[in-house]
Amino acid sequence: MKDDKPKPPNLDLIQMVQQARMMHDREAVPSRMNAVYWIESKPLMANHVLSPRTGEWRIETTFDKVDDLWAKIRKATEESQLGYKSKVSTSAAKGQSHTSARLIVVRTYDADDSGDVSRVEAALHELGVTSMNYERISES
Repeated sequence: MKDDKPKPPNLDLIQMVQQARMMHDREAVPSRMNAVYWIESKPLMANHVLSPRTGEWRIETTFDKVDDLWAKIRKATEESQLGYKSKVSTSAAKGQSHTSARLIVVRTYDADDSGDVSRVEAALHELGVTSMNYERISES
């Protein structure tokens, strides 16, 4: 008799693929990438529990400035100085009118945690980010 039940996903394989992607993204330079739309970074040591109320800082930059700014934000993300994930577009993001525009997104753990949101904002200012917008991206 044939077992028609679907097999559960291989979570080990999924985790291996995600780890390989993160290793690739760690070395990726936004201005030199065209095979993927986003390059991501996550803290090397997870230290927060994700809530269903995440928020994000949206930082608009340009092709000429994206590599240097992304290197700073990626490092700060890996060192747990920012949120649970950061990502950078490798081409103009949706809604950006100029082809040289790039977008960096820094996601926070909990949009309702005003202390953490302020902490991330202050860390971004220390990295030289002067213009950014914050918005809640998911609801509980």
